[in-house]
Amino acid sequence: MARLVAAGLERREARWLVEEFGDDPDALEAATCRRLKGEPLQYVIGHWPFRNLDLDLDERVLIPRPETEELVDVALQELAAGNQSAPLVLDLGCGSGAIGLSLLTELGERGIRASLVALDASLEALANARANALKHGLHAVSFVESDWFGSLDPTLRGRFDLIVANPPYVSEDEFTHLEPVLRYEPRDALVASDANGVGGFSDLARIIREAFDWLGPTGVLVLEHGDLQGEAVQCAAKTAGYRECHDVFDIAGHPRVLVARK
Repeated sequence: MARLVAAGLERREARWLVEEFGDDPDALEAATCRRLKGEPLQYVIGHWPFRNLDLDLDERVLIPRPETEELVDVALQELAAGNQSAPLVLDLGCGSGAIGLSLLTELGERGIRASLVALDASLEALANARANALKHGLHAVSFVESDWFGSLDPTLRGRFDLIVANPPYVSEDEFTHLEPVLRYEPRDALVASDANGVGGFSDLARIIREAFDWLGPTGVLVLEHGDLQGEAVQCAAKTAGYRECHDVFDIAGHPRVLVARK
């Protein structure tokens, strides 16, 4: 490990790489080179913990972040408030499956038999999510290729108890100032065009507007957004007709998750 630290790795990263690849010197050397070139550690290792799951990850999908773990907490609380025994959940832009598969797992641990529709515009992301579902023995899930709601089965309209998403919400301008390591992640999962005079707001605006018709009578939308978009998402939700909406603040004290109930 000392050799890896001397080469420029942080001590904890060197330890993780040794734990992962220590039995294969060639694999360890290759992983070290990838990390030293700036590739995210999560991609180098090939898997990463998210809540109770160990998710396989690569450059096909966004790396799940702590703020998104908080999103799952909010979604679980909203489902508990609705007292649903067998909720139907839609995970929009599922990526690795982190959100939806975590919900299936943790609801199952509570004796709640949820069904999940995991949707993404990227076939490569869906392949990653499907592999993670198989890895964890989660079978109550359907995978759908769709640009948001565009190709979703119309018979599901008005039936979802929960729609949850962590969509792109970084503006083009913001992206140019972010850490270079983010350029390894799929850009389409991070960056959105501006809308309604708000940077990076186009996907958020579309989801808020269109989700209303896909939710059941007591359904709820739980949506992660940027810390400067709180006022805009609440305004959009009220315009769309949701009877109740509020923002949940993240651990850093920033408005982060819109909760909009039909």
